[in-house]
Amino acid sequence: MTPVRTLLEIPELRLRLRTGAGLLDREVSRIYGTELPDPSRYLSAGELVLTGLLWWRGPGDAEPFVAALSAAGSAALAASGADSGGIPDELVTACARHRIPLLEVPFDLSFAVVTERVVLALAAERDEVSGARKRLRSAAAEHDSLPALLRHGAGELGVPCWVVSGTGRVVAGSGPELDQPVPLARRFLAGDGRVAVPGSYTLLPAGGRALVPWLLVVGDPHAGSSALAEELAGLVELDRARTEQVRRVADRVAAPLLRGLGGATLTENELSNGLSTAGLPTDAPLRVLLARTAGTRLSVELLTELLAAYPGRCLVGEIGSDACALVESRGWPEGWAADMAAALSTVESALPAGRVLIGAGGPGTAAGLRGATQEARHALGMAERGPGRIAVVSGEQVGAHRLLLAGAPDELRSSLRARILGPLLDYDRAHHGDLVHTVRVFLECSGSPAAAAKALHVHVNTLRYRIARAGELLGLDLTDFPTQVDVYLALRSAGS
Repeated sequence: MTPVRTLLEIPELRLRLRTGAGLLDREVSRIYGTELPDPSRYLSAGELVLTGLLWWRGPGDAEPFVAALSAAGSAALAASGADSGGIPDELVTACARHRIPLLEVPFDLSFAVVTERVVLALAAERDEVSGARKRLRSAAAEHDSLPALLRHGAGELGVPCWVVSGTGRVVAGSGPELDQPVPLARRFLAGDGRVAVPGSYTLLPAGGRALVPWLLVVGDPHAGSSALAEELAGLVELDRARTEQVRRVADRVAAPLLRGLGGATLTENELSNGLSTAGLPTDAPLRVLLARTAGTRLSVELLTELLAAYPGRCLVGEIGSDACALVESRGWPEGWAADMAAALSTVESALPAGRVLIGAGGPGTAAGLRGATQEARHALGMAERGPGRIAVVSGEQVGAHRLLLAGAPDELRSSLRARILGPLLDYDRAHHGDLVHTVRVFLECSGSPAAAAKALHVHVNTLRYRIARAGELLGLDLTDFPTQVDVYLALRSAGS
C-alpha cells in the first residue's frame, strides 16, 4: 500500500492538497472512481476515491457524499472541478470535518492518467510483489486487449474470469460462457461492492470512473481476499479508462455531423462526407437513437453501453442536451426496444434519480438522415409522455400520421382543422352535441358502423344516422376512404 503523501509527490499528477495535512500517512490500497451522490455501497476501506463532481448540484450535496467516504474508511478524496467551476468550499469544509484528505486534480489532467499513475504507484510500493502480479502488470503495460488480460489473470489465478457490465452484458471472458450474468450484475449492484457467491464466484468492482459499473467475476468464491484478484480488478479499471479515452477522441469527429442533424445548415453532400469521415456508410441505411437522462454525459454513456455488443459501426455524441447515436441498420435486432429496456432495468438501481428515455428513428440513408432524426425526436417525446422511469420507443410506434402532423406548422394544422371540421365543431358547440367524437370513434373503428356502435354503446341505426348527419354538415361522404383520411388527420391535428 502507498501513503497519501506519496501521491502528492508524483510530478505528473500535479495534485494540490486542499485539506488533511495531518492525515497524509494514511495508506491507499486502491483507486475507485464514482459520480454517484451516495457511493456508500461501492466503497471500501483504504481507497482513494476519484470524482469529477458531476454529483454536486448545490449546497448540501457535499455532506452526505463525504460522510459516506468517512464511514467506509476511505483513505482520501481526489476531485476535479473542471465541470463545476472549481472545488466547492462546502466540499473542503466537509472533508475537514470528516477527516478526509482532499486532493485537487488539475482540470486539464485526464482521469485515465490519474488512474494509471496511481495504479502503478500502488504496485511499485508493495513490499512483496509476486511474479504473477509482475506478469499481469507487464501485460497491462503492453496494452494487451481486455480478453488477453483476463486470460493472463485466469492463468495466474487458476480459475476463469469475466468482466460484466452493470446491465448484465459480458464485456470479455477467459473461460466458457458465463452462466446467468444478469442475476450476477443485479446481486453485485445490490451488495456492498464485493460479493462472494457461495460455491460459485467472487464479484469485485472494476468500474473506474464510469457511471455504468463494471464488475470482475472470478470463478472462485474465496478470491475476494486475493491480492492478485484485486490487482486484476485494478488493471481492468485501467484498461477501461484507456479504451474510453480512445473512444471519446474517435467520436469527436461526430460533433459537426450531429450538429448538422440537430439543425445546423449542412448540405446532403456535407452530411455524406461527415458520415464517410466517421467511418459510417453513406449509401446504406442508418438508425438514429436519442437518449435523455439526468445528464448528457450519463445519456452518452448509457447509449455507448447499450450499443457495445452491436456488430455494426456506431457513432455516439450529443445533440443539445440529449445523447445521439448513429447506427448501421445492418443486423439490427428485431427486439431491440425490449432488450434495451431490460438492460436499463438491470442497472437502474445504480443510476442517478430521474427518468431514462430513448427514442429511435429510421432507418434512412444520408438523404433521409434529418428525417430519421426528427422521427427519433418524436419517439423520444412519446417516451416522455408515457409511464414508468424507463421508456424505449421506436419511430414505428409513433404512427405515420403523428409524424406528418408533428412536422406541420401550427398555423397549417389549425387551418386544416377549421377548414375540414368547422361546420361540425360549430354544430356541436351550438347544440351541445358530440358528433365530432362520434366521427372519430367511427374512423378509429375502420369505418365499421357495427364496431363503432358497440364502442359508443348505441344502436347501429343510431350510429348510421349520426354519421349521415355529420356528413351532411361537412358536405362530405364519410364512407369514402380518401375523405376518411382527410377527416382523421384534421381530427388528430389538434389531438381530438
